[in-house]
Amino acid sequence: MTPISLAEAKQSLEAFLSQAAQASRLRLTELRPLSGGAIQENWLLDAEVKDGPHAGKLELVLRTDSVSGVSDSRTRPQEFALLRAAWQAGVTVPEPLWLNEETGILGRPFYVMRRVTGTAMGHRLIKDPALGGDRNALARQLGRELAKIHKIRPPRPDLVFLGVPPDDPARDEVMRLRKQLDLMGYPNPALEWAMRWCELHAPIPERVTLAHGDFRTGNYMVDENGLTGFLDWEFCAWSDPMSDLGWFCAKCWRFGQDELEAGGIAARAEFYRGYEQESECPIDADRVAFWEVVAHIRWAVIAIQQGERTLSGGEGSLDLALTGRIYPPQLERDLLDMTAPARWSQAHA
Repeated sequence: MTPISLAEAKQSLEAFLSQAAQASRLRLTELRPLSGGAIQENWLLDAEVKDGPHAGKLELVLRTDSVSGVSDSRTRPQEFALLRAAWQAGVTVPEPLWLNEETGILGRPFYVMRRVTGTAMGHRLIKDPALGGDRNALARQLGRELAKIHKIRPPRPDLVFLGVPPDDPARDEVMRLRKQLDLMGYPNPALEWAMRWCELHAPIPERVTLAHGDFRTGNYMVDENGLTGFLDWEFCAWSDPMSDLGWFCAKCWRFGQDELEAGGIAARAEFYRGYEQESECPIDADRVAFWEVVAHIRWAVIAIQQGERTLSGGEGSLDLALTGRIYPPQLERDLLDMTAPARWSQAHA
């Protein structure tokens, strides 16, 4: 971690955690980086706490900024507020504990949450039937979890940083993606075609709720029994709730299990069933299909941004370079197929 490593900052970090935990003494017995997190850094912390409300062993995760990021990612203080709002709404998330907004300890703001067990690796979950428990039950639970998130609605004084809810979330999102692509100076006829298609097929605005923005396989933790926690709240915004369903069901997040349309783990109907049971709101299939197209555009733009983080010299990373090289052409092919006039008119006549 730069500019200050965790090893160099250990004493200051222990002092901060000791005060936050209301303990006379706290000792870090382990601290190391966790894999994953292309946009943010996550660190595992094990602590021994002498006394106070958290006396004993604490298993924690510290989350802070990566060296470089993407423009629409929330700050760590904002992400902490979102995680806290989700925790209060009964969503299965790691318990948010403490926020540090200063830069003196690690060189960047960070927050600390309880560590949850399991794995979030999408490719591993897809391939290992021992993970996640009953997959249909898991899909229904994920639907219920998403519906709980969508019960968080504006106005929310604690989430004022999300700004004014958009009047037209669909067209606003397409406009945002177009601006990001234009700023990178990346000519791409396939993405331009898909964005124009979205402008012509945007659904009529309805309700606006909190949208997680990255609700997908690979961003939730599971063990052999089922769901243990949902992660990565950095892309939350006020939006059409169907945008989250489209992102979860998009082909690009099925990890090769294309026939299992609910995140590569189950049939779409199981995920929808859980969502409708919790939300008591029927799902508009055409609206979700629209947001699946947007999901592919968005992931293509993010992939290009990830590649630019390396090409610009901001962060040397083979993973980021490969992301920018491999994924956009595949997504472009999918988008041209998804927006083919004949296919759309037949499927949605």
